Amino acid sequence: MKLIEVGTGYTSIPANMGAATEIVVEELAKVFEKDNINYEIFDIKDENRKKTNLRIKEINVPKIFRKKDTTLGIMHKFKRVAYSLSLSKVLRKEIKNSNEEIAIHFHNQYNMFFFLITTSKKLRKKVKTYYTVHSYIWSNTWEEIQSTINKKYFQEIYSIKNADKIFVLNKTNENHFTEKLNVDKEKIVIIDNGVNTDIYKPTKQNKNNTTFFHSGSVCDRKNQMECVKRLYSYMKKDKNIEFLYAGGIIDSDYKQNIDNFVKKNELEKQVTYLGELTPGEEMNKYYSSSKAFMFPSKQESFGMVILEAMSAGLPVITNNKSIIKILEKLKDVILFYEDEESFNDIIKNKILNEEERVKIGEKSRKIVEQEYSWNVIAHKYLKEFGFEI
Repeated sequence: MKLIEVGTGYTSIPANMGAATEIVVEELAKVFEKDNINYEIFDIKDENRKKTNLRIKEINVPKIFRKKDTTLGIMHKFKRVAYSLSLSKVLRKEIKNSNEEIAIHFHNQYNMFFFLITTSKKLRKKVKTYYTVHSYIWSNTWEEIQSTINKKYFQEIYSIKNADKIFVLNKTNENHFTEKLNVDKEKIVIIDNGVNTDIYKPTKQNKNNTTFFHSGSVCDRKNQMECVKRLYSYMKKDKNIEFLYAGGIIDSDYKQNIDNFVKKNELEKQVTYLGELTPGEEMNKYYSSSKAFMFPSKQESFGMVILEAMSAGLPVITNNKSIIKILEKLKDVILFYEDEESFNDIIKNKILNEEERVKIGEKSRKIVEQEYSWNVIAHKYLKEFGFEI
């Protein structure tokens, strides 16, 4: 059997920016490479691809679409379509010329949708198709997402309904698909994201300051302003308390609002925007030199940055308990607050209490090593694909 992992075309693999889905494909492939699995990544052509030993077949698209595109505007949509159509053509050729069973693992709605609608049913019968749902929107209530789903996610709905098997991050996703989209429950498998525990790890850092860190696209959904406002009173009392945040700017007006608040309250020396950091060692430097990771995202499934922070030995502070649903075993390391009083309790008794903070961090790291390393997660996927491990 041959396994084809499909890159989304958003940015090339290996990911040299905070592109979560591309990191998933890359990390799964690293395990496949180590385990001598017959696999290949199909990914967008990139003349400046980072050096890698992963097996990659490049998909050619017009040069105008090969530049890194993070704006998510109209050109981004054209790029998605152009890449998906070229990808589908190459996939069809691969299927026709192959004498072995093929499993195709998609991670993006455009890619799978255009493959499905441009490939004959006869040819599709020769392969097994798998789709991992990465879209955060499915983790909200149906009432909140229904209108958006019908307008913007029709391609994903089509992919979900036509895949041989669907992988989701949580029970909420599964419930939406079975109850609202009438998908057979037997086709749905819950598999978590993973983390590279060799890269994201505790390191000995000079921690003179009490640093709180956030990583994610700068926009209202990721809610960096909430972090600044919650920490405001602590930063005013103690100049050694600081907040650092990193990620691509999706909403420049939102970033300006943060800057205005910081300037108005004279926090310029304590609140720092780091820009977009490279995944891996550079990112881990900021995780491991922080006291805690703050992630009060308004819409989230179970973000990879949470696992990265845990792997680096950090407590995670978040709110919106109805959005991020976690397992019981994580409730001692992912710390939820509902209001100012509960937030202050976490800061005072769990974070500024160094003994307690270290204890939480050690437990975070242990849980990740046992259950969320990419080796563990990749083997769950391989089992579903039908590989013997």
